[in-house]
Amino acid sequence: MEKYSKNSDTSYALGTTLTFELLKRKSTHAKRIYISPKQKRDATYESIVTLAKKNQIPVIENNEKIFRQLSEKDNCMVIGEFLKWNDSLNSDESHIVLVHPSNKGNLGTILRSAAAFSYKGIAIISPAADAFDPKTVRSSMGAIFSVPFSYYDSFESYQKEMGERHYYPFMLQAKEYLGSETILKPYSLIFGNEATGLDSSFLKIGTPLKIPQSSDVDSLNLDNAVSIALYEFSKK
Repeated sequence: MEKYSKNSDTSYALGTTLTFELLKRKSTHAKRIYISPKQKRDATYESIVTLAKKNQIPVIENNEKIFRQLSEKDNCMVIGEFLKWNDSLNSDESHIVLVHPSNKGNLGTILRSAAAFSYKGIAIISPAADAFDPKTVRSSMGAIFSVPFSYYDSFESYQKEMGERHYYPFMLQAKEYLGSETILKPYSLIFGNEATGLDSSFLKIGTPLKIPQSSDVDSLNLDNAVSIALYEFSKK
């Protein structure tokens, strides 16, 4: 057993809650379940073992070495190993588009926010953070197992695949404020990299928007901006 590699076929859900989400929502991709010898043989243990057996997933117990190799936290009692997958986005659904997101924590949090507001698709424009990295999986709190996402080599390739739809790039240079727009579906909410945002070419795409804020900060963190936008759009 080796530490996670972006080039490997598998990744890991490090923790009991994440493993439960894996078993409940993506059991077809679960490969093995590891249970620490420190895990009490209680109701939690019984639930995990029962779910794993129901889906014919091997359960490996009492191998402390695996936990030392894979987890940086002493309180990790359960690890779910799973096969990576490729999602296809539905062009009839509204999407979140992330252009070159670089932070794994932000990407995981955005997956969680997407699940909270029932969004069924995230397009990630490469180069970008790895959604399957255990840090991203942990930040998503298991939402990665329920929110479809797909990587694209460019924004243009995403546009070509999705066909005609309505675009709302979020940019500080935009003239319209969030809340003033007329929402047309299906739509794509577009966000740029944490450090650089979207380049000026996106001012010519769809209806660029900016989030009203005070002058006390120059901009909002990416995951905060996405959550605010999802909340506002979901109200309409």
